[in-house]
Amino acid sequence: MMFKRIRDLREDRDIKQTQIAHYLQIHQTTYSDYEIGNLNVPIDVLIKLAKFYNTSIDYIVELTNNPNPYR
Repeated sequence: MMFKRIRDLREDRDIKQTQIAHYLQIHQTTYSDYEIGNLNVPIDVLIKLAKFYNTSIDYIVELTNNPNPYR
């Protein structure tokens, strides 16, 4: 499943795939596969991304349009 927002969030902050892949401790090619939908994003990676971008997993997976994190 492709989650367009992980790319949008990264690009909005001018972060390279290699930088976010380093943060997630994965290969850049793996992260690229997440962005284009070739691989499903594991829940632990979604959690890390939500924390990194200060948003919710619901926002990342487009269940809400509210980018604010939950309390």
